[in-house]
Amino acid sequence: MPTLERMAEYLSASNRDWCLTVVSDGSTDATERLVSEMAERAPAVRLIAYSPNRGKGCAVRTGILAAETDLILFSDADLATPVEELDKLEAALEGHDIAIGSRPLRESRLEVRQPIHREMLGRLFNLAVQALAVRGIHDTQCGFKLFRREAARDVFSRCTLDGFGFDFEALMIARDIGYRIAEVPVRWRHQEGSKVVLMRDGPRMIAELVMLRMRGKRRRLAMRAS
Repeated sequence: MPTLERMAEYLSASNRDWCLTVVSDGSTDATERLVSEMAERAPAVRLIAYSPNRGKGCAVRTGILAAETDLILFSDADLATPVEELDKLEAALEGHDIAIGSRPLRESRLEVRQPIHREMLGRLFNLAVQALAVRGIHDTQCGFKLFRREAARDVFSRCTLDGFGFDFEALMIARDIGYRIAEVPVRWRHQEGSKVVLMRDGPRMIAELVMLRMRGKRRRLAMRAS
């Protein structure tokens, strides 16, 4: 699996204490077998698998709450943001609790852009997120975020969304608690094969956004994952 090999190579060379966790969210392909084979060669690689499929939010939450390192990164499996950008996020944690990759920032390098219709819809969605949830954050959905462990566990233990809306839910809760969030310019390349279907998932995410807004700060903070 090229993604795992690349990440393990980078982390090993960085002299960090690291553990690379892959969460299989009811996968039916060869993911679990390939990860298990790699884990036999590299003990710092581990697999968490469950069934049936529950959604990306559940997978990310499961992996983060199981992590034991001082810093916890979650990254999309396609490495649209190269793992080397971790250095930028780690540097941004000086004075912050959470650092997130952000594509719209002027200093970001979009090496391969999305199709124009996806890019425009993404911008409209980000405007809705800023208006209803997390003002001042330009990109809640980039799949490259780094947390201090205490912040990660505090935030994700309160998250409830299993679908693609988990990103803005996590940032919304982080803001409610008072964690400091740094938005960091990154390199990014659009990868074909996104599982987000705009006509299906877009309205669902907007509905989740409105629901979280209506739930209110007190109820959001009271929520705990079972």
